[in-house]
Amino acid sequence: MRASERAYQALRAEILDWSLPPGAGLGEVEQAERLGISRTPLREALSRLVADGLAEQAPGRGIVVADLSLEQADQLFDLRIALESLLARRAAQRATPEAAERFTVLAGRFQEAETALRGGTDPADYYAMTAELDSRLDEAAANPYLVSTLRTLRLHLARLRRLAADDPARLAASAAEHADIADAVGSGAADLAEATTRVHLHHAFHHLTRRGRAEETPTLLTPTEGDRP
Repeated sequence: MRASERAYQALRAEILDWSLPPGAGLGEVEQAERLGISRTPLREALSRLVADGLAEQAPGRGIVVADLSLEQADQLFDLRIALESLLARRAAQRATPEAAERFTVLAGRFQEAETALRGGTDPADYYAMTAELDSRLDEAAANPYLVSTLRTLRLHLARLRRLAADDPARLAASAAEHADIADAVGSGAADLAEATTRVHLHHAFHHLTRRGRAEETPTLLTPTEGDRP
């Protein structure tokens, strides 16, 4: 793997899991030394992060991790609701019998995860299941343009998801909602698949932004100290 690719993947992962929080500096000298590469491939990696919208040029500071505001979260979820509800509808309409069966099995696994999450189990397996559901929906929907757009959007959504990572009650409710989505797609119920996706995303948005709106701080979203990795 090229040095620039390694640096890009490492920095992107740290941005997505909040190891590098919004506003963190990405100075060339420091990051190149930390990652064990020269400054040329690091510049390439930083350019890609800027293009992704995960980093930005800050006057007098150089490149920093991009901010994440309530307004941006609102805009991201507007797009997410429109695209993911369409994705679920198309997946329900176009899934092969074999794919439909896999969605039904996945629905059962999400139901089991709901019980486990209510007991406070580590959510790592649940997050892997949500990634699997995304992948299966992408494949079943058979629309490469829609899938390509969603892949870019999911980069930013991954940062938002970290805000809810340590709330067992919301994670359990989310697992139940994912079970409903997978079951609807597996049953070929396009209207229901779209509706359950919208319900899930409205609940997710409300939960993610509730703290920021309650505190009337519509600028920067950050995890609480207990949420930090």
